[in-house]
Amino acid sequence: MQVTPATHQDVDGFLSLAAEVENWFGPMVDDPDFHALLHKNIQRATTLVIRAANGTSLLGGLLTGGQPPTYRLTWLVVAAAARRQGVGQALISRAIDSFQRPCRVDVITFGDNHPAATPSGARAFYERLGFHPGGEAPRGPEGGTRQWYHLTLPA
Repeated sequence: MQVTPATHQDVDGFLSLAAEVENWFGPMVDDPDFHALLHKNIQRATTLVIRAANGTSLLGGLLTGGQPPTYRLTWLVVAAAARRQGVGQALISRAIDSFQRPCRVDVITFGDNHPAATPSGARAFYERLGFHPGGEAPRGPEGGTRQWYHLTLPA
């Protein structure tokens, strides 16, 4: 599995991935703000992808942000057909390897009562990677609850 920085040619792949999870995150494919965020992160080289063997579609993507001592995993998405195959872990590992330590890594995921909390596996996924639940985060655009998760990385 090769993790590489995203290019502007990956935008359509990101939109395809976004379409798969709009029921959990709310509308993104037709949202100009999501498009702007995606282009901005690609331009800043803070977006990582794993491409499928065909080289055109994406298995997963990750948008990151922040600066030392606090980084943020802004948006992680893995294609439904590629879930539970290490794609998400590979993306996050690559991002974390690039962060200047010591640092803290923050991510917002579904609140424990969000309808996607269990079927997405997101909370358990972050906990397996060593993240710890934090406080309540602002609700998502679809109105669902969100929660902060944090990971502290020593020097």
